[in-house]
Amino acid sequence: MASFEEKPYFPKAMESPCIKICTYDPRSGLCSGCGRTLKEIGDWFSMRDDERRAVMEELPARLEAIRQAG
Repeated sequence: MASFEEKPYFPKAMESPCIKICTYDPRSGLCSGCGRTLKEIGDWFSMRDDERRAVMEELPARLEAIRQAG
């Protein structure tokens, strides 16, 4: 019998940058926990994998900019 994860109707786990510290920074327009915009957060589950990866690649620089502006 196939395990739970092997069944075709269960999608693979989706990577998320969320660290459960949801604080909106109005100066940057970003969440200071994950670095995403409110639109990106809202659209996350409907975005394609390549779109999510592109956002993920930008997050370290965004978070650093928030910290430096702090």
